[in-house]
Amino acid sequence: MEKTSEKKKEQFASDTSKRDAKGWAKALVILLAGLIIAHLGVTLFLLSELGTDTFTVFIQGLSRTVHLTVGTVHVIILCILMVVMLLTTKGYVKPGTVVCAFCGGPIIDLFTWMFHPYINADASMVIRAVSMIAGCVILSAGMSIVINSNAGTGPNDLVAIILSDKIQSVEFRWVRVGCDLFFVVLGFVLGGTVGVGTIVAVFLTGPLVQFWLPKTKAVVQKILKEE
Repeated sequence: MEKTSEKKKEQFASDTSKRDAKGWAKALVILLAGLIIAHLGVTLFLLSELGTDTFTVFIQGLSRTVHLTVGTVHVIILCILMVVMLLTTKGYVKPGTVVCAFCGGPIIDLFTWMFHPYINADASMVIRAVSMIAGCVILSAGMSIVINSNAGTGPNDLVAIILSDKIQSVEFRWVRVGCDLFFVVLGFVLGGTVGVGTIVAVFLTGPLVQFWLPKTKAVVQKILKEE
């Protein structure tokens, strides 16, 4: 169990203090590639209109409670999470965290413009269901690339990552499922909308990220030439 714990710490909170400018440039390019892949998955998931992702349910419910737009609440919450993590943890909030926080929206907008004519509420249920499942798979693959870049990841995703490092006896997949359930339940209580896609995302995203992490780690480390 001790070996597993050490491996998780290296994976999620690795020391990047010795990384030079070239290394950071490569890491951020990898992170951006992973972010694009992840948000392609998010877009496919959202276009299926079978439910919003888990964190969005929370943001949606909170926005209805405080009477602010979803976008405004999203930025506020991400900024609060970043500040709290900077003050209470070490080795998690990195330059890529800021990239993830502010680049996700434009990427989703671009993919929505590209795919909305083909995937929408008027499409057949088969297309929508395939889009939803494919979205979860692609999102998880992209998220694993972002994590393995060791350049930072989105503040909302860092919640599960930090807790996974702290709760040594529980695998990441189950910590992620627990965090997703928390966001969904809290968001639903606050007035957020929950659909079948939301439930699928709760129980599929964590295990899929766990599945992809070792597969993308070898590729990313080869590019970065890091052990």
